[in-house]
Amino acid sequence: MTVPTPILEMEGISKRFPGVVALDQVSLTVGTGEIVALIGENGAGKSTLMKILGGAISRDAGTVKIDGNPVEISSPREASALGIEFIHQELSVLDNLDAAANIFLRREPTKGGFLKLIDRKRIYREADELLRKIGLDLPSRTPLGQLSLAQQQLVEIARALGAGARIIIMDEPTSSLTLSETRRLVEIVKDLKARNVSVIYISHRMHEVEEIADRAVVLRDGKNAGEIKGTEITHERMVRMMVGRDLKEFFKGARGNGTNKDGEGFEVRRLRTLRYPQHLVSFNVGKGEVLGFAGLVGAGRSEVARAIFGVEEAIETEVALNGKALHIDDPQDAITHGIYLVPEDRRLSGLIVDFNVRENISLPNLDSYSSAKLINRAKEAKAALDACKAINIKTPTTEMRAANLSGGNQQKVVLAKWLTFSPRVLIFDEPTRGIDVGAKAEIYELIRKLAAEGVSVIVISSEMEEVLGISDRIAVMHEGRLTGILERPQFSEEAVMRLATGSHTEAQNAQK
Repeated sequence: MTVPTPILEMEGISKRFPGVVALDQVSLTVGTGEIVALIGENGAGKSTLMKILGGAISRDAGTVKIDGNPVEISSPREASALGIEFIHQELSVLDNLDAAANIFLRREPTKGGFLKLIDRKRIYREADELLRKIGLDLPSRTPLGQLSLAQQQLVEIARALGAGARIIIMDEPTSSLTLSETRRLVEIVKDLKARNVSVIYISHRMHEVEEIADRAVVLRDGKNAGEIKGTEITHERMVRMMVGRDLKEFFKGARGNGTNKDGEGFEVRRLRTLRYPQHLVSFNVGKGEVLGFAGLVGAGRSEVARAIFGVEEAIETEVALNGKALHIDDPQDAITHGIYLVPEDRRLSGLIVDFNVRENISLPNLDSYSSAKLINRAKEAKAALDACKAINIKTPTTEMRAANLSGGNQQKVVLAKWLTFSPRVLIFDEPTRGIDVGAKAEIYELIRKLAAEGVSVIVISSEMEEVLGISDRIAVMHEGRLTGILERPQFSEEAVMRLATGSHTEAQNAQK
């Protein structure tokens, strides 16, 4: 494989924070027009390394070279002047402005000499051209608030190109995108490569890295763990290098361990959601069983989960637990019956990110920590500490703000608050979205442990490998309809995808 001329060389980069060595002699080289994936578990040092390159923080040691020349990058503005642009996971666009204003923000062309009047005609003309280049077919006068998340992300890429980007850093760019939007972004990244723009691609989605990366640089515990090139970039090799163990070890225990005897477990009959009122959904989850829910984006899986939990109104439904009919109008009814939901968007719906770990864990169950309407702080703190130890939440203290935890640890805090109760049914909606493979393994272990304790578990996931690996059975949905339920001997990507795309024949065979 021919190595492109280096545009970026980072050598011997070290960074220490109080009590933590974030980076220890890390090196990274990127060629002109090369796509380099930077991978590793949360806490491996990826973000710190990129923040140094982007000028957000300073390094303690090491050198950074652009086109072979040593440079000092002390601010994002200086990074931009060198052609380095950072597209963060949390987009930095302003939805009260139009697309053109976002593209030219802080570098608006002017006219009128010393008057420095903003040249709006030029802004819209050049913004329209940039949007065309990246295949976004809409006027640059369109307010950003009217665009989808994927379109807003493309506007950020247009802004980077308009600023003369030579190196674009993409941090988890597809974590919130649909399958079709992800495909479009992958094509954009390939097009950037064709334009000789270099891309540093940070992602936990290994299949994307396999498809687009020329090289994958692996970090582990703040150090270089290795590098994989070309056709050697495989899911298994990346995982092994990142965490030091094989992928197959992640899915131990899913072997149809649940029971589906009459009267045992959780049953949903004749559920009609507001989004798909024309379809009735019925299924059961055995005591101690993990039922996976698969389907393409928009299939209606999350709507089913929210209707069961009472977050969204169901037009019609019958719910029973261990043979006893339940009445659920709102989440408090569900909680009373031991039914809990770990939502898809943990930061928006699962956590109060400005609260600390202790407060988040105790929040749904404050009555058990209070007397005469006063909270017993010692009791609350002990319960939070016990929960952190029980499921290995990595935080220096339970007083740490939830916003400062990694994605995997945030997810475990959401889970911990329900485990302080005694769950009978636990619904996970995209439980490992945006978290690294090591944290995924811990979440899988927790799910299997819950099932072993007799909890009925529902796992909604868009990751094929995950739903095949963790489930005892798989229910598959297509456009609001349950198209089939697969037993473990029937599991395969093909079988799931046939059902997910609405194959009635497969559905009928699966349910025989």
